[in-house]
Amino acid sequence: MIRTLVVRGLLLGLLAGLVAGGFAFFVGEPRIDSAIALEEAAAAAAPAEPEPAGHSHDVEISRPVQKAGLFLATGLYGLAVGGVCALVIAGLRGRVGPRNEGGLALAVAGTAFVAVILVPFLKYPANPPAVGDPETINSRTVLYVVMLLVGLAATAVAVAVSRRIAAGSWQRWIGAVAAFLVPVIAAWVLLPTINEVPDGFPATLLWEFRVASLGTQLVFWAAFGVLFGWVSERASRRADALVAA
Repeated sequence: MIRTLVVRGLLLGLLAGLVAGGFAFFVGEPRIDSAIALEEAAAAAAPAEPEPAGHSHDVEISRPVQKAGLFLATGLYGLAVGGVCALVIAGLRGRVGPRNEGGLALAVAGTAFVAVILVPFLKYPANPPAVGDPETINSRTVLYVVMLLVGLAATAVAVAVSRRIAAGSWQRWIGAVAAFLVPVIAAWVLLPTINEVPDGFPATLLWEFRVASLGTQLVFWAAFGVLFGWVSERASRRADALVAA
């Protein structure tokens, strides 16, 4: 059974990744092109600096190749994430969350989006090209990962608190939400803020890029949750029909 779920997760994750890649291609790539144009214009206007001895030019990948590689990247991302989510769903079935297959898949996908994507994004949102200091990329990556781990830990705490509350469903929901928000808000307040947007960078372009970046993730997780839930529900009904026959 677990093998079937993993294969299902891999295939549907790949499909959801390609759907998200299509969204990113049509919505996000034009913003990246605009940001690159701004970066190139700023570089052309800046005085040329002599290159140090022994310096070699980095190999640049053309934009058409990058755009084609976008679908490869989102497909591989979906493949990996789909397999992991299938294992999570297999471990949660009958223990935590909705009892029906579709509801559980949507719950896992929605929770993963909030914990893994939304929580770190609200503190450290994505930036387009020409925004960010290359020398701080390591520290920014570490802070983003820390925020991601906080989201996962807060989710685990919320689930544990929900299972310990014996009262009605609304009390469990309040306890779970409070248990989730306390560590997340604490991390948002305590972790340093990073703002490396240069003066004069168009605020509209920055906002549109960030919305497109978050939207790509939302499309992926929504597509995966719906697809996995729909296929799982059909498989469950088919199995019940065979048993009844």
